[in-house]
Amino acid sequence: MMSKRAVIIDTDPGIDDAVALAIALYSEALDVRLLTTVAGNVSCDKVTNNLLKLLAFFKKEIPVAKGAARPLLREAIDASDVHGLSGMEGYDFPEASNHLLLEEHAVEAMYRVIMEATSKITLVGIGPLTNFALLLRIHPEVAEKIDEIVIMGGAIAGGNKGVTSEFNIAVDPEAAKIVFESGIKIAMAGLDVGLKALVFPEDSEKIKLMNPVGDMMYHLFKKYRGGSFATGLKMYDSCAMAYLLKPEMFELVDTYVAVETTGALTSGTTLVDFKGYLGQAANTKVCVDIDEAVFKSWFLAAIENCKE
Repeated sequence: MMSKRAVIIDTDPGIDDAVALAIALYSEALDVRLLTTVAGNVSCDKVTNNLLKLLAFFKKEIPVAKGAARPLLREAIDASDVHGLSGMEGYDFPEASNHLLLEEHAVEAMYRVIMEATSKITLVGIGPLTNFALLLRIHPEVAEKIDEIVIMGGAIAGGNKGVTSEFNIAVDPEAAKIVFESGIKIAMAGLDVGLKALVFPEDSEKIKLMNPVGDMMYHLFKKYRGGSFATGLKMYDSCAMAYLLKPEMFELVDTYVAVETTGALTSGTTLVDFKGYLGQAANTKVCVDIDEAVFKSWFLAAIENCKE
């Protein structure tokens, strides 16, 4: 029997986060030890409440720790224009139950879970990287017990928050810089593959009929403004789960990634240095392309698997 991969997921639900979390929590290949929240798509209070609602809906008992309410140095920005004011509009979820919410801050909960583990743990970040940066700064000794940091964030070319910056990195560039410079193995599933990881109308209709989770997703999709319900919705965060569960669907390149923090027009840009201009050793495995047909087949199967 194949052993499960132990993971901690840091998230800011968010409609596409909800989909990615469903895939992860129902996967037989992942052992989700902890879920942590970070301000991003909407405020940390709202995303924490959203996460607890999702867990009640999924009937999953995973501990939750609330994390950073704002970036390290900057004022908070959000994506309520994409996800709605609550961050997860479109479905009547059960009330959140606080019994899974730990008293510990996310950073301390991550530290405890990582240090108590008997083998290395993978960190999965599908929101801004504030909590991961704080963990690495406050408890640098955890680095040797982290197998990999898998990130949905960054872009090779072009942005969705700035001209060249992707939202999760643009929210807290200083945090992203700390993570990319940590020396820990990193995998980046960025905007470039997310733009190709699409759910089309015919897919949504199939998903609606699969199971209660699929029906919930269908209703969220109708409110999601990450693309168009008619022309294809972008499943950015599911790309991080796809990398964990079926990495062969991606074209991967090992290279150096730097994060711009001071540029007046380019702050939050990930500089993916394919040609070695910066003279640095590779620090990141970058997903540069995705097999769209394989992603669609995998994605539909993963949603169909979201049942007891």
